[in-house]
Amino acid sequence: MRKNISRLAIIALAIMLVLSACGGAKPAATQAPVATEASVATAAPAAEGGFQIPEIAEGKFNVAMVLIGPHDDGGWSQAHYEGLVYIEKNVPNTHIAYIENVPEGADSEQVFRSLSRKGFNLIFGTSFGFGDPMEVVAGEFPDTMFIHLTGIKSNFTNFGNLMGAMENMKYLAGMLAGARAKQDGNPKLGYMATFPIPEEIRLGNAIALGMRKTCPECTMDIRWINTWHDPIIEKEAAASLFDGGAQVVFTGADTPAVADVAQEKGKWGVTYDWYGSCKVDACLTAPYWVWGPIYAGITEKVIAKTYKPGYDYFDAETGALGLFGFMEGQTMQPGVKDLDPEVIKMVEDTLAQMLAGKFTRFDVFKGPINDNQGNVVLPAGQSLEQVDLDAFPEFKLPCTVKVCMKWWAEGITAELPK
Repeated sequence: MRKNISRLAIIALAIMLVLSACGGAKPAATQAPVATEASVATAAPAAEGGFQIPEIAEGKFNVAMVLIGPHDDGGWSQAHYEGLVYIEKNVPNTHIAYIENVPEGADSEQVFRSLSRKGFNLIFGTSFGFGDPMEVVAGEFPDTMFIHLTGIKSNFTNFGNLMGAMENMKYLAGMLAGARAKQDGNPKLGYMATFPIPEEIRLGNAIALGMRKTCPECTMDIRWINTWHDPIIEKEAAASLFDGGAQVVFTGADTPAVADVAQEKGKWGVTYDWYGSCKVDACLTAPYWVWGPIYAGITEKVIAKTYKPGYDYFDAETGALGLFGFMEGQTMQPGVKDLDPEVIKMVEDTLAQMLAGKFTRFDVFKGPINDNQGNVVLPAGQSLEQVDLDAFPEFKLPCTVKVCMKWWAEGITAELPK
């Protein structure tokens, strides 16, 4: 996730993606986490730049996290917050702290700088637009490790990038949504997208590819909301898609608003990011993250001075990705239970392959694939590569297809953003 791409970012990505498509160690698989109400100690915080900067704990390894939204948003930030809590519970002699509701841009740069001055050893920034500020501050504090979530930049020394193949779970959710819409007799879906970056188009395309597996006649409309976290805007956009005819609506944003609106409309929503977001009957499922073991593994390696920052892009076999209702110990949602058993089996079998490492993000994006203009994106048997997933043609990168990720899959009715 997370916001506009600068010219410097494009240059950096061009160099780094050629050198390292996806690095980093992969932690052991884990089940979905148990909800936690644990608090994070921030003793005697000092105010700097309008934010309360927490203190470090002397004699411990200090880990800080900067969140784009509130830590209990029911989505993206809550999933990361629980991952942070996991570090303190599972990595000895660690102290954790967080700062929430930090906007991207100059404010975030000051927050990262202040945390570094305080003496935090490892700092996670969990929004795309934190990338440039983190790069600047990392250059000023070479002894601090900075990990940026969902971005495109790394200096390979103390500033690394971290992301996972959420396209896998969106693909499976697309299968379920297509089947639901078809069974309801209304083959229309909607996707509430955030910012026009490769990630959001990649996830939208994954949904559409899954949708067409179970409902070849289905179509999907797009609404751009240009925010990561705004419950009001999210509800308005979801309502717009439902009122425009969609039977099932997906969200790329941070709150469960889409399912709440679906409940009001008598339709279906697919939430995102946090396993606890799918809490109403109108929620079909939620593709979600399990960040704890990923964060703990990185922290252990940073402490041991063996972590090499770069491009850490994990897949489903790590256990860090989930599909609500289909993971161990979970129950299918009401809108899924009565679907065609063959669809359920297809989703379960594909998920099992993903968790075993036998079906990856490159299998999601494997030809034949056409765009929504009738052009061939990939011929049969060919797969996109990592650079294709992360780039637009304007980045001037060595994509294996000319369009990189700047295309909408067949079945999507929207035009590309300009």
